[in-house]
Amino acid sequence: MPAIHRLSDPLINQIAAGEVVERPASVLKEVLENAVDADSQAIEVALETGGVRRIRISDDGCGIDKGDLALALERHATSKIASLEDLESVATMGFRGEALAAIASVARTTITSRARGAGHAWRVDGPGRAPEPAPLNHGTVVDVQELYYNTPARRKFLKTEGTEFAHCDEAFRRVALARPDIAMQLTHNGRVSHRLPASDMTRRVGLLMGDDFLDHARAVSVEAGPLQLTGFASLPAYSRASRDAQYFFVNGRFVRDKLITHAIREAYRDILHGSRHPAYVLFLQIDPRTVDVNVHPAKIEVRFRESRAVHQFVYHAVERALGQSGAAEAGREAVMPAAPAGAPPAAAFGHYAPTPVQSPLAMESAARSYYDFAASARPAEARPQGNYTAPAMPPENTGEAPPLGFALAQLHGVYILAQNAHGMVLVDMHAAHERILYERLKTVLDGTPSIQRLLIPAVLTVSAREMATAEACAEALAGMGFEISPAGPTALSVRTVPALLSSADVGELTRSVLAELEDMPATEVITARRNELLATMACHGAVRANRTLTIPEMNALLRQMEATERADQCNHGRPTWTQFSMAELDRFFLRGQ
Repeated sequence: MPAIHRLSDPLINQIAAGEVVERPASVLKEVLENAVDADSQAIEVALETGGVRRIRISDDGCGIDKGDLALALERHATSKIASLEDLESVATMGFRGEALAAIASVARTTITSRARGAGHAWRVDGPGRAPEPAPLNHGTVVDVQELYYNTPARRKFLKTEGTEFAHCDEAFRRVALARPDIAMQLTHNGRVSHRLPASDMTRRVGLLMGDDFLDHARAVSVEAGPLQLTGFASLPAYSRASRDAQYFFVNGRFVRDKLITHAIREAYRDILHGSRHPAYVLFLQIDPRTVDVNVHPAKIEVRFRESRAVHQFVYHAVERALGQSGAAEAGREAVMPAAPAGAPPAAAFGHYAPTPVQSPLAMESAARSYYDFAASARPAEARPQGNYTAPAMPPENTGEAPPLGFALAQLHGVYILAQNAHGMVLVDMHAAHERILYERLKTVLDGTPSIQRLLIPAVLTVSAREMATAEACAEALAGMGFEISPAGPTALSVRTVPALLSSADVGELTRSVLAELEDMPATEVITARRNELLATMACHGAVRANRTLTIPEMNALLRQMEATERADQCNHGRPTWTQFSMAELDRFFLRGQ
């Protein structure tokens, strides 16, 4: 072996650049974060050929003193931290002091800066150079040209100009979303791509995500002790085929964290299925001392000290926002006229003709067997007495406008046509009833689970990790309905399983539960399994297409939608109803033109 020797500083910087500077977007991200840390009020970015030829970032921040300018291009030189205590509570975007040195080692880098109060600006052209006087009114300009000019092998790995610009655009969006209070502009080859004035979060999200996203999103604003989550989470109707519209920020830093991703996905579990992905822009504020941001070269991953608490907080906050049904609020601010006394049902299209509901929804009988099944799965003392009966609906001719209005007719045995204070409501009756049944089934089954004792205990050969999980989580497993005990050094004996899942393969179910227990609470594991079955039951129990409903039945369904969480979507993520305002109808028929 050759003798051990020290690497040269240029080679060290180029090795570091391999982690920090993956492509032009990496350069843009690091310099933008420095501009944000400089207390800037306006930032301008100019790119050429996707950032490969040039990346120029100018800001109006605090600037850099002449004596610190050359030091800014040296490795591990920073003004952000000075001790381990600072590192453990860092609140700035940058802190390692390695990005500018890494960038300067693989590109022609010039920094021009004028510190506040300084007589004029100074410029340094690359590492090891002395600062020179330069013209600049205020702030800092970082000019990075010819990326990888001295490492042609790395340059060959770069993609097309369009691809590299798309990555730069994404890096710009992330910083712009995190700091709506800063005016930002992005140009590419002389053309303006984004011009964003300083504004509030809602306006900035609308400019970058589109007003369509805001129209199909629920606002999230929850605070619990040191944790605060704000932002927007889209409804399933705005779901995407990829994860390209998912933005999560921790103390203003964009991150991709498996724990957070899992929590949000779980919050969408009951309303978004298949291969679709939700869109969201969410901001988590947390004590910097409880989160480690120094775990990834690009600082895109974090580690939480209380990871389970953060997971549960994010999960419940998003689930609560999505659980608010728009059906309960539609048309709340207006009042509908009472139906004329003695008016026949649906007397004339365009006039309200509600009929007082005096009987439960007749189609509920189609799902009574499922409710009986659900009741039988509960302890005898907790079972309801008698058959299931839908709650009686109040009469509708009170003059108060229900959010979804009053039913007028049924279209082709599939849709319910209703009229509310805003205009026309169209309801997919099967999708709506499916959600109602599903939520009721979950309510019926909440509480202590019933168990099914196996005639012959199932003996499974398990790994050491599975054995350790079973022993550590024995109490949690018992609370879920599993009685599991060691049957040898590498074997487990399963004696009971949850009654609702008794038809599942015991071995597969047990192994799956043990695997998932390592990443999520025990109750969530069994809840996910249970809800899959309940969703199928609700789908089969819901009223089918081409089933003729009476006006009272349709109105009863509308009232139940208004009282049901997540009633805006069925169990498969499809919308259950939509609103057509009078203004929209007037425009369609050219009224008033």
